[in-house]
Amino acid sequence: MESFKKVSSIVTPLDKVNVDTDQIVPKQFLKLIQKSGFGKFLFFDWRYDENKNKRPDFVLNNPLYVNSKILVAGDNFGCGSSREHAVWALLDYGFSVIIAPSFADIFFSNCFKNGILPISLDEKTVEKLQQETSPIEVDLETQTITTPSDKILFKIDSHKKKILLEGLDDIAQTLQYEDKITEFEKNSKISSILIND
Repeated sequence: MESFKKVSSIVTPLDKVNVDTDQIVPKQFLKLIQKSGFGKFLFFDWRYDENKNKRPDFVLNNPLYVNSKILVAGDNFGCGSSREHAVWALLDYGFSVIIAPSFADIFFSNCFKNGILPISLDEKTVEKLQQETSPIEVDLETQTITTPSDKILFKIDSHKKKILLEGLDDIAQTLQYEDKITEFEKNSKISSILIND
């Protein structure tokens, strides 16, 4: 997992509430066995019509938002099933920050496990960010969002912040304790031998 420190980008405004994981990546695309390749299926039913033509009125099809790394959405983002594929699709598409008033718990947790920074802000601030047309900067180290006219502070759990800053997925976090695990296993074997003798 890549470390996350700072990103500057134009905002992609997704003015929808209760966006669930099946809308983020529909179930028919969950057949891939790797984490990559899901970006092309992101918001598929909203991006394309029944003939797989791009819908011109959907935000991701607007050329203004090509290469945007920051998605600003409505309340309760990522609700529904616990599929991690939804986060993989957002990351593979290019988003590294998602800002919303609230997130579904499992989705929120999956973001950190995969290198996406989810930021929860009040609805008024989110609405203001959705209307921002200039690039903004999100700085994890200082926990600030800087717009041309404002500086917004956001909260984040210190452990989750460390995970993103150092690029630690679950395996990398476990390997930080490799010496202690090895020592524990060694002591367990010795104890087992003594008990059996």
